[in-house]
Amino acid sequence: MAEPIRFYFRNAVHEVTGVAPTQTILQHLREDLRCTGTKEGCAEGDCGACTVVVGSLENGELALKAVNSCIQFTPTLDGKALFTVEDLQLPDGRLHPVQQALVECHGSQCGFCTPGFAMSLWGMYLKQEGQTRGEAPTRCQIDDALSGNLCRCTGYRPIIDAAVRMGELPRAEFDRAAVAEALRGLQRSGGTTYVYEGRSFHAPRTLDELVALRAAHPQALILAGSTDVGLWVTKQMRELNDIIYLGHVNALKSVAEQDGMLVIGAGVTLQDAYAAICRHYPEELNELWQRFASLPIRNAGTLGGNVANGSPIGDSMPWLIALGARLVLRGPGGERELALEDFYLGYQQKDMRADEFVAGLRVPLPRADLRFRTYKLAKRFDQDISAVCAAFALTFDGETVKEARIAFGGMAATPKRAAAAEAVLNGRAWDEAALTEAMAALGGDYQPLSDMRASSGYRMKTAQNLLRRFWLETRLDNPLPQDAVNAFAVNAFSALA
Repeated sequence: MAEPIRFYFRNAVHEVTGVAPTQTILQHLREDLRCTGTKEGCAEGDCGACTVVVGSLENGELALKAVNSCIQFTPTLDGKALFTVEDLQLPDGRLHPVQQALVECHGSQCGFCTPGFAMSLWGMYLKQEGQTRGEAPTRCQIDDALSGNLCRCTGYRPIIDAAVRMGELPRAEFDRAAVAEALRGLQRSGGTTYVYEGRSFHAPRTLDELVALRAAHPQALILAGSTDVGLWVTKQMRELNDIIYLGHVNALKSVAEQDGMLVIGAGVTLQDAYAAICRHYPEELNELWQRFASLPIRNAGTLGGNVANGSPIGDSMPWLIALGARLVLRGPGGERELALEDFYLGYQQKDMRADEFVAGLRVPLPRADLRFRTYKLAKRFDQDISAVCAAFALTFDGETVKEARIAFGGMAATPKRAAAAEAVLNGRAWDEAALTEAMAALGGDYQPLSDMRASSGYRMKTAQNLLRRFWLETRLDNPLPQDAVNAFAVNAFSALA
């Protein structure tokens, strides 16, 4: 049954019909609602001028997250709340502390990017509600909150100053209870379908509904966080037909420990998935967590979507493969499980039937005999695609390498293990002689391409050097501490949690 899109907006339920399933939230705001405070800059989730805050019910509680409206489709708002820069002004007409702080700290010149910065700051302001009044956020927290916002003229110092100043101003309360109550009235008991000009947007609520929809529409596009698919529409101008949206299937949003594994549902956002795994691997993965895209992207995208996309430069796959993660697929015949590295058959080719979908991941938890590290090389610290992403996981029997698992992104057409280098290390002492041979063996494992991010030679040399860095950090005799090998070690990555 076709139904309208319903979401909470400006203290009322807003219904939408007659728009394409791939109309973006930004287009709906600017073109249909004439709410032009939210800007369009890049239309690909990079600049942050379009940042809005979306509220949804998670385990019965209101969760508020900054996202990029330029790549989120309007039907994904069904049952949620939408807040834009026009919502920040206080009921008595005064500026919100976020806005007042930007004014006082001279945090705007041309002003085009300012609404997006204001919404990212508001998202952080709401997150800081539980802290002691007047307690300033850490620089790491500020940098992370603003990682998805670019400014070409103001400079970041006054904006960062505003992030501190907003917490010093008189508090502005936000009525979470009222929004949560409104959203409870918008929740649907079963799956829905929105139809426009023959194109359908299916939103199942249960796994059984999802399985049935996938079997009935094997050619439909599976949509999770839209952080990749959104660009197909805004940059490639592709016309998408039927869509099956996973965002309302709560069974795909769970995280649990089971039999020495962390089981992560395919619908868990990147932010929540990395938060869960970093509780177990803080030293190894916290930096990669912060450097993975930006906070608005991590708030929307999912770990399952990142894996299902299968990009050769995706940052999640190398460390998942190195740890020995397993992928859970589901279809009409039930579940099947396979090693993640076996899922990728070739460039954009995967071992997945047309009626299957990614249901989750099983990630091994730490063991006493495991040494594990991840490294990312990119031109920028924040929000940049890797030139090389490396992950190394060695298990030991005393001083001997029992099993080596090495995986790289950016070095081949798929995320790929280094079989020759692993073979050199297996059964050997973890010494410099074995390291040198393994570094040379990487030349037989990969033939990287040259592109705008890096040359083939650079990729190979840095891949070999990253293996040496791993050895320096984990060698049995005099391993080097983080601050000796990591230029970014001064950042308090643990503050992300």
